[in-house]
Amino acid sequence: MMAPSPDSKNRRVTIKDVAREGGVSTQTVTRAINDMPGINIHTKDRIRKLAEELGYTPSRFAKGLVQGAGTCVGMVVPELTNSYFPAVVSSVVHHATRRGWQITLNESASDPDTMMLAIEQIAPQVDAVIGWSGSGLATCQRVLGRRPLVLLDHPEYPGAAGEVSFDYVHAAQLTLSHLISQGRTRISYLDSAPPLGLSVRAQAFARQAGEIGVPVTFLNAEGSAEGARTAVSSLMETNLLPDALITFNDVMAIGAMKAIAAAGKSVPRECSVIGMDGIAIGELLTPELSTLSLDFNEVGATTVQLVEDLLDGKISPGAMEAKRTLRHRMVYRQSS
Repeated sequence: MMAPSPDSKNRRVTIKDVAREGGVSTQTVTRAINDMPGINIHTKDRIRKLAEELGYTPSRFAKGLVQGAGTCVGMVVPELTNSYFPAVVSSVVHHATRRGWQITLNESASDPDTMMLAIEQIAPQVDAVIGWSGSGLATCQRVLGRRPLVLLDHPEYPGAAGEVSFDYVHAAQLTLSHLISQGRTRISYLDSAPPLGLSVRAQAFARQAGEIGVPVTFLNAEGSAEGARTAVSSLMETNLLPDALITFNDVMAIGAMKAIAAAGKSVPRECSVIGMDGIAIGELLTPELSTLSLDFNEVGATTVQLVEDLLDGKISPGAMEAKRTLRHRMVYRQSS
C-alpha cells in the first residue's frame, strides 16, 4: 500500500498530492476521478486506487466544475419559530437560487454537540455551510475541511472561513441617543439569558452606556415572548418599571409590551420599548414597535457573495476580506 506523503497526516489530501505520488499531471487525476475520456483504463484504475489509499476526496464544488453538478450550500439554523431566522434564510435562498445554487436546511439547537451533529448530517451533500451560534459551528470548520463555513452574528469565535457580523455598538449609539433625546433616564436592557455574563448585543450596549455616562440596568429572561412577559411582569410587581426598555430581539419586545399593558401601563407614555432585528410582525402591533432593523436583503446578498468568493478562491479562508460587518438602522414607530 502506498504510504501518504509526510505531511498529509496533518492536512487534507489534495489533487496535487495524488498527482505527485502517481507521477502524473493533475489533469490526469481529474480525468481518472471523474471517469472522463482521454485516459488509459489501467492508468485510470491505478490513479483511483492511489487516491483511495491516500484518502483523497474531491470537493463537491470541484466535481461540479467538471461534471456540471450544481453548487449546494447548507444552512444550520438555531430555530425556525423566531421569524428572524426564516427572514434571513429567505434572503439567502433568494440570492443563492439566482446563481443556480441549492440550499439544504437543517435546524439545530445552540449547544455544540447538536450543532456538530447537524453539520455532520449535511456535510457530504454540500460545498459550503452557513450557520449561527458560535463555538460549536466554528469547530465544524475542521469537519468540513476545505469547504468553507461562514458564521453569521458570532465574530468572537475564531476558526471559520468567513464571518458576517453586525455592528452592535452602532446600534447602541442609535438607541441610547434616541432615548436620551426623549428625556428617558431609567433605561433597562432585557437580555436573552446567556449562560454567563451578557450577550454580545448587551455587551455593546453596556460599553456604549459607560462611554457616554448613561446608567443602564441589565435584566435577563428566557429569549422568547413568554420569557420576556414573565420577566417584565415580575419587575412591575416591584414597582421598578423603567421609563425605557430595550430588548434583545423583537420577539421579546412583544412579550414585554403585553406585560406592560396587562399592568395597566402605557407604551410609550410610561415606558418606551425598542426591539431589535426588524421582523415584519412589529408593524402589526398596537402600538407599532420601534426597532433596530437589519436589511435582510443585504444580509442574504452579503452572505451568498462571501460564500461564492470563498468557493472560487477570490478570498482566502480566515482573511480580513472574509469578515464582513453590517449595520442596523433605527425604525421609529409608536412604541418609542
